[in-house]
Amino acid sequence: MTFEPTWDSVSSHELPSWYDDAKLGVFIHWGLYSVPGWAEQVPDIQEMLITQGPKRMLSHNPYAEWYRNTMQIKGSPTWQHHRDTYGVDFEYDDFIPAFNAGTRDCDLDAIAAVAESAGARYLVMTTKHHEGFALWPSITPHPTKGEYHADRDLVGGLSEAVKARGMRMGLYYSGGYDWPVNDAVMVQGADAVLAAPSEPEYVPYVTSHVSELIERYKPSLLWNDIGWPKGGDLPALFAQYYNSVPDGVINDRWIVSSMQRSPMRDGLLRLAGRLLQAVWRFLPADKKRLTFPGAQWFDFTTPEYEVLEEIREKKWESTRGVGHSFGANRNERPEDIVTTTELIRSFCDIVSKNGNLLIGIGPNEYGAIPEEQAIPLRGLGDWLNRNGEAIYATRPWDRASTVTGDGTQVRFTTREGVLYALILDRPEASTFLVEGIDAESVTEARLLGTGDELVRTSRDGVLELTLPESVPEEDAYAVRLGTGVRWIS
Repeated sequence: MTFEPTWDSVSSHELPSWYDDAKLGVFIHWGLYSVPGWAEQVPDIQEMLITQGPKRMLSHNPYAEWYRNTMQIKGSPTWQHHRDTYGVDFEYDDFIPAFNAGTRDCDLDAIAAVAESAGARYLVMTTKHHEGFALWPSITPHPTKGEYHADRDLVGGLSEAVKARGMRMGLYYSGGYDWPVNDAVMVQGADAVLAAPSEPEYVPYVTSHVSELIERYKPSLLWNDIGWPKGGDLPALFAQYYNSVPDGVINDRWIVSSMQRSPMRDGLLRLAGRLLQAVWRFLPADKKRLTFPGAQWFDFTTPEYEVLEEIREKKWESTRGVGHSFGANRNERPEDIVTTTELIRSFCDIVSKNGNLLIGIGPNEYGAIPEEQAIPLRGLGDWLNRNGEAIYATRPWDRASTVTGDGTQVRFTTREGVLYALILDRPEASTFLVEGIDAESVTEARLLGTGDELVRTSRDGVLELTLPESVPEEDAYAVRLGTGVRWIS
């Protein structure tokens, strides 16, 4: 099928089964910010935004990849850290020599190996974050910096390493922000709009950049961030991508602003931003989350550090770091890193609700993944080696969840008519009910981790299972319940 450069044409693209089957990707944030590798310790960016507003979130941002912005907010912890560590005259671009030196001979296959050890089926890499520094030798000069890219083709090298290990490669690009273009510093809520470049040269610049990435690397995922400049021809860009990569997928963060910019409008927007901060605590919580609504076309959505309550019909991808940052943050403590148990149980929940998980890790300036980040990923991979049948290539069931008789959480997936129950902890008693499951409709109860057939009985028509006393401890138990399983209505 050939796609035409129109919304009607590109929106006929169907979600390829490989992406729906994959379930797990690894997100690599890598750039000049990897050299300082520092951000404030913040337990929950969504909670901070909800309770304290955008001004606080920007000045106390836990995302290390936002270092360039946060270091310029006078009085912020990152501003103070930068002065104390590097001095008042050290500019952000002074990190370039250290980044190039560190990445010149780094082992890109080692990064791919970490993703493979997690059981990931794809990897997404930042080719250019909001800092504007590109990780491939682009032929398109930066509007204000000229040749502003890494010495080594890190995008090409990591793409080769990932594909050699049988995974798919995705490329992230920040189309919404490029802080050096307009010397943007984001301090308050209105800056979410004002920081987006409106210069006429920005549209051909980002369009050329993404076209380069498509034609040179043929990414299986095209993952844009924040938005896209007004005046860009997205249907043409999407048609180019789908025609080049027919089974590629596009995320939802391609929001094009309809706002006409002018000095007067910008001034009014700044005033509105200050007013918004003043009344923030009175706004409903559901209006204060970090979301990306409004794209005209996408294959999947990307909620960030968010837990969904129900099955979502449209395919989605949960996006989060192993800690509270996507880029490597040397300021994070062990307790800031997700545990293997938390990661596995969150992953089961996401998959049961029609989601994929894109889990973020950040190499340092030498291309090394900190061991504390790799540990929970390896734990997830080990669990998937035993229980992947209940995850890969599955789809949501009629409902996402139930509980056992003692309240232990259970999630459901289904594959070719077979239902799987994912029990997210060991029930208090070895014999327990699986609430809502019609015992008469269950044809088997095989524990995937060991292959044991569990004893199954009926209590008032509800399925009752018994775990062997010798069963190994698992962060989540996957039980195959067979075909034709019914919910007791």
